[in-house]
Amino acid sequence: MGVLLPFCFDDGMTGTGRLTLSVLEGEFAVAQVPPGSSLPLWAARGLLWAVVGAPGEVSVVTGAANVPPDVRAEPGWVALRLHGPFPFELTGILAAVLNPLRDAGVGIFALSTFDTDYVLVKADRLPDALAALRRAGHEITDS
Repeated sequence: MGVLLPFCFDDGMTGTGRLTLSVLEGEFAVAQVPPGSSLPLWAARGLLWAVVGAPGEVSVVTGAANVPPDVRAEPGWVALRLHGPFPFELTGILAAVLNPLRDAGVGIFALSTFDTDYVLVKADRLPDALAALRRAGHEITDS
């Protein structure tokens, strides 16, 4: 088993580095729509979706089947859900997942919500990702 990384609170307390993750059903896509675009109706459907507007771009994560054929997109992603909630002052949560994936050569696309985080990996790398996370001491569940 790998070394468990501690999560650190601002007050110096630490918690276990073991996280519980699960794989969401379905294929996801990361898409790009023109800067200044409003929320595309096709994006806000399904189990997991997010729209992020930033200077010069608008990115969309949604079910791959939702993306119209004329939209620039990268399909073939699988989503891993970190089981939260995690307090905002807790640090190291994503690093505890991303570092083992980096070490295994698995690329990611990360999303955060108020309560938790999601890490997308390409479907063909899912077995490698799960093996790396288990080696790092994390638990993968069905729910």
